[in-house]
Formats: sequence, structure tokens, C-alpha cells
Amino acid sequence: MNQNETTFYQNGSVTVTQSRFVTYSKTYAMRNISSVHIFEIGKNRVAPIIMILIAVPFLFGYSFWIGLIIIALGILWLVSIKNEYAVRISTNAGEANSIVSKDRKYISEIVNALNDAIIHRG
Repeated sequence: MNQNETTFYQNGSVTVTQSRFVTYSKTYAMRNISSVHIFEIGKNRVAPIIMILIAVPFLFGYSFWIGLIIIALGILWLVSIKNEYAVRISTNAGEANSIVSKDRKYISEIVNALNDAIIHRG
């Protein structure tokens, strides 16, 4: 990077400047990025729901406590599943998720910096 280059974001292995976007494993030229947004990657929650549903009949039989424990474990599993968020960039080659994280704020900071860099480029 030259000294006249404006840096919009820098944190660890991620840097956004007026001319490039550097991630952990790739470098993108800002001139090739046409747009950027946050993309939410939904996680599958079917297994813990099935676990809970299978345990409900236990509550009405002789195994009340086993059913209750299985339901509690299913609920814990269900609430522990977090969606992931990605920095989704559009280039002339198509769309790509450049960085994926469970931390929406972190992804949002990068997307905002990329948008600032795109606006700065004009």
C-alpha cells in the first residue's frame, strides 16, 4: 500500500482501502467490486426440534423425567444454534462470500467500510 492510500478498515487479517479489500486468504481489487451486502446464512434447526417432539410422549408415560431431560437438552441445542453472516461481494465474475462469521457486528463493520470505499472511488 502506498502512503496516499486511504484505509477504511483494518482489523487483524482484514483490510479495506480505497483500492483493495484484503481478507484472510484473498485480495480483491476495489475497482472490480460493484456492490457489497450482509448475507445471512440460516442454520438447520430440524434435528433439535425432532428431538423435542420425540420426547413429548415420554412426559405422559412412565419416563417423565427422561422426557423432561431430553426436551431440556433439545431446547438448549436449539437456542445454541446461531446463524452465520457473510460479507457478500458482487463482481463481474459473480457473487461470493468473502468472510463468514457468527458476529453480525463484525461483518457489518466490514460491509460499511467496503461501501465507504466504493463511494470514495466514485
